[in-house]
Amino acid sequence: MPGIFVGFLNCIVFIGMGKQWLDVMSTYVIVYETPTYGAHHFSLRFWNSSDHGKTSLKKPQWVDELHQKQPLNDLDTVILAINSAAAAKKFFEKHDGERSSANIPIIWMFCALMWHLLAMSVASLSTFFYIFLQFSHSFLNFGPRSWVCAASAKAFSNTWINIRIRCCQILYWPIFLQDNDLRSQSSVECAEKVALHKHSMWSSLVVDILLGNLIGLALLFHAESVCLWVSKFASDFTNELLRSGCVWLMGVPAGFKLNIELAGVLGMISLNMIQIWSTLWMFVGSLFIYFIKGLAISAIIFGMTIPAALVIDMITIATLHVSTLHWLISILYSQQLHALAALWRLFRGRKWNPLRQRLDSFDYTVKQHVVGSLLFTPLLLLLPTTSVFYIFFTIMNTAISLSCMCIEVIISVIHATPYIKIVLRLIKPRRCPSGIWFEVIACQSNSSDSPWSTSIDKTNLPFEEVPQKEDRNSIISSVLISILHSNYLSIGHMVLPHYRKAYSEVSGSYFATSVLGLLSGNKIASTLGATLPSTMPWLFIPHKEYWCLCRNVILACNVDCNNH
Repeated sequence: MPGIFVGFLNCIVFIGMGKQWLDVMSTYVIVYETPTYGAHHFSLRFWNSSDHGKTSLKKPQWVDELHQKQPLNDLDTVILAINSAAAAKKFFEKHDGERSSANIPIIWMFCALMWHLLAMSVASLSTFFYIFLQFSHSFLNFGPRSWVCAASAKAFSNTWINIRIRCCQILYWPIFLQDNDLRSQSSVECAEKVALHKHSMWSSLVVDILLGNLIGLALLFHAESVCLWVSKFASDFTNELLRSGCVWLMGVPAGFKLNIELAGVLGMISLNMIQIWSTLWMFVGSLFIYFIKGLAISAIIFGMTIPAALVIDMITIATLHVSTLHWLISILYSQQLHALAALWRLFRGRKWNPLRQRLDSFDYTVKQHVVGSLLFTPLLLLLPTTSVFYIFFTIMNTAISLSCMCIEVIISVIHATPYIKIVLRLIKPRRCPSGIWFEVIACQSNSSDSPWSTSIDKTNLPFEEVPQKEDRNSIISSVLISILHSNYLSIGHMVLPHYRKAYSEVSGSYFATSVLGLLSGNKIASTLGATLPSTMPWLFIPHKEYWCLCRNVILACNVDCNNH
C-alpha cells in the first residue's frame, strides 16, 4: 500500500530591490510505496545525478538560487522515517499470525515437515564436519606432535591460512545466521544490511564449493593426462630453460665477452644444484598422480581456494632451487654494486655518513686511492658476468612469482566477491537502492502569473529542483504532487568497494619498490599481500549443542521467510 508524505511550508520571503514581502504557503504531497523487507527500501548512499534527475531544458534562475540555500529537512532522517514506517505494523502482524496459526492447510504442514527434515539433514552433515575438524585440531595440537603443525604452517603457509578460513566458515555458519540484532527490526534498510551480512559468508562458501566441484571432478577424471602434462612441462622447464640457459651463459651469450672463469664457476654451481634437485624430484614423480587425485578430492570437499593455495605452495617448493640460486646470485650482485658505489665515492672524495644519511667530504690518502683503484677495476670488469647470471635467474624467478600471484588473485577474488548482492541485483534490483528522485505529477497555484500555475504531467525533476517564487506581493498558496522513486546500484559500484578493500595493501609504491629491488638486487615480495577474510577463534561446544544450534537456525530461516 503506498504511503503519502505531506509537508507544509509557510514563510515570508524578502525579494529584490523593491523590498516586497511575500507570504508563501506551499503544500508538498509526496507519494511513495511503503518499504518492505525483501521487496524494496530507500537509501541515499552513492548518490549521483542520473538520467532520471536530468532535464533537457535550460535551468531557470530560481534553480541556481535554490541550490545556494540550506536544505530545510535532513533527508537522512526523512528516509529513515520512511524505512521505519511499517516496522510496528509488521511486528503486530507477526504476532497475530502466530496466534492464528491453528488453521494451517495440509500443504503448509507438509512443507513444514519437509523443512524439518532438511534442517535435520543439514545439521547432521554440519555436525559430522564439526566432529572431524575438532578431531583434526586436537590431533595437530597434541603434545609432542605440535611441531608437525608448526612445520606444516611454515612450509604450506598459504594452504594453512585458507584451511583456517574455511574451517572457521564451516564452524561459525550457524552463529552468523542467528538473528540477534534487534535494531534490524526497526528499519527495513537495517534489516537488509543485516541479512546481506548474514548471508554473505555462506554464499561465498557455497560458490567456492561449487567451483571446487567443477574443477575437482574435471581434474579427477583427467588425472593421468594432467600428470603427464605437468611432468612434461617440468622436464622441459628444467632441460630446455635452466640447463640450456646455464650452458649458454657459460659461453658467449648474445655475443658478449664474459669472464670465462667466473662464468664457469657460477654455471657449474647452478648445474649441480639443478641436477641434485631434479634427482630428488625423480623419486617424488611416481607419487605425483596421487597428489593430483588428492588435490581433486580436496577441491570437491573443501572448495576451490584450498587446493589453489596448495598449488601455490607446491610451486614454491618445486622451484626452491631456482629461488635459492636467484637469492645467492642476487647477494653477489648487490654486494658488488655496493662495493663499486663505495669505491666511486672514494674517487670523488666523498663518504657516506650513516648517522645523518648524507654524503660528506673526506680526504683519502694516496694508499687508499691505490687500493681502491686495484679493487675497482676487477669488480667493474666482472660486473657484466654477474649481471648476466642475475638477469637470467631474475627472469625465471619473476615468472614463477607472477604465476603464483595470478593464483593468489583468483583466491582473493573468490573470497571478496559479494555473490549474494550480485544475485539480488540481478533478480530484485529494487533491493539495491542508490539515491532518490522525484517524478512531479501535478503542480498548481492560486495565481495566474505564478510559475506554478500550470499543470506538469510526468516531468522528471531531481529532488533539489523545486520551483521558487520570484516576484509577488500577495499570499501565494501552491500544491506540488510528486512520486518518490529510487535509483539502483550498478554491479560495478557494488563489487568495486569489496575489491578495493581486498587490495587495500597493494599500492603504486609496491610496484615501484619491486622494480627498484630488481634493479638493485634486493629481496622483493613474492606475494601481493591481498586481504583475506579474518580468522576467528576456534569454536569449542558440545556436539549435541552444535547440532541443535544448526537445526534451530535452519528452522528460524523458514519462519523469517514466512513472516516476511
